[in-house]
Amino acid sequence: MHDDFFTTGPDTSLDELIAVIEGAEQVYLKKLSLNDWQWSENPLAHQGGVYIPQQDRDGGFFPSLGLKDRPGGGAPIREIWFELEWPQVARTKTARLVHYTSKGQETHLTNLVKDQFRGVNPASFLVIARDRLRAGEPRFRALIVDSNGAGVDYLRDLFRFDSAFISGCFVPEIAAKESEDRVLDHVEQAVLAWRAGTLEAFAGAHAVIPGTGQLAAMAQAAYLEANGQSSLDPFAMEAPGDAVMQISRDIEYCLFRDFELRARSMELVRLVLGMDSTSMSVERALRALITEFPRIDKVLLSASQQRKSRAGKSFELHIERMLKDGRVPYEAQVVIESKKRPDFVLPDFRLYADSGRAREEALVLSAKTTLRERWKQVHGEIRDCDLYLATVDENVAAAAISEMGEAGITLVVPESLKVSDAAVYRQQTNVISFGEFFTLHLRRDRYPLWRTRGLLT
Repeated sequence: MHDDFFTTGPDTSLDELIAVIEGAEQVYLKKLSLNDWQWSENPLAHQGGVYIPQQDRDGGFFPSLGLKDRPGGGAPIREIWFELEWPQVARTKTARLVHYTSKGQETHLTNLVKDQFRGVNPASFLVIARDRLRAGEPRFRALIVDSNGAGVDYLRDLFRFDSAFISGCFVPEIAAKESEDRVLDHVEQAVLAWRAGTLEAFAGAHAVIPGTGQLAAMAQAAYLEANGQSSLDPFAMEAPGDAVMQISRDIEYCLFRDFELRARSMELVRLVLGMDSTSMSVERALRALITEFPRIDKVLLSASQQRKSRAGKSFELHIERMLKDGRVPYEAQVVIESKKRPDFVLPDFRLYADSGRAREEALVLSAKTTLRERWKQVHGEIRDCDLYLATVDENVAAAAISEMGEAGITLVVPESLKVSDAAVYRQQTNVISFGEFFTLHLRRDRYPLWRTRGLLT
């Protein structure tokens, strides 16, 4: 895979992002649509800045707009010019927030630092921090957080927005306090148990993170209950892909982070305080923070690695649940050759391996939460059949999608991502939605063939 298929946007260090947010009174986030940044690369682009929704424009974060003097007449134009700092390039530029009343409520933030938008990946974020008032005037600072960096995870964990989030304003102090309260609530319980000499029993009830399968089932059950459904039958759902994305990226992620907080906290409490409160002192606790640092670092590294591996496996489990509930014939994780093990072979391995079958009678369905997981690995999983690659990744570059198409790979994405202004899927001929995969590519095109072979019940 060529690196330029997943481009590298502005180099925003996590420390730099945290420093800007922690010092802010309010923070505005906008997931960039393609029009919000492609103007930086295309001089003929119609839009020359970032679109700001009306509710964000009038929400109190930005300075109030005033009428522009138009001696020649014409529809009123409302605007405000204000200083906007760009720490990534140590530059300040006077930005313009402008509302052209002739175009309804259309409002854009323009006169930006073009280089900061050039080369970003789809679904990256514009972050604008408003510092506390100084001499009556607020200070605004802007960063671009590329979707392929760690900054997006930090933003999501802090502000707890879901996969459908587009834009909004947050108060970092409130978000940090809510996060701190969640942590301290558990830590206080752990400390009380430690002082009472019951930490071992307390740890036994809180130190285990449910397995991937159990956590996936919990997330599915929570989704079904919230939506009044009894199954994840994709043929009975208006947007099965959006359901998968909500279950995996929102519900299960939140469940996992809560379990992870409890479990990792217990590991750290054990390392720093030990199990016996009678032999612990402040001096020994401080000494443990230093002497046990390698093990503490190992705990944190393990947590990061577990998040990545868990997400990939659980995504497969959610798709498998849909296949089961939809009564779609399949076999999972069968070894086809040379230790290649595709996620799903449809309708079964016997027909897949039959050299006398027609090409369209069998297919391979692979699942990857993000396509930075070396999507080319799946290309070797096909033998004279179509290959479908399901994902909930919205930050894939157009060049990568084109190369997948040339390799015979059809991407399967959630319905909302297929039409999203932030992703590049809408115009790609080798990208379909989950709903299209189930209703057209399976039920319309292949079910008649499988029914003839007696493979449908």
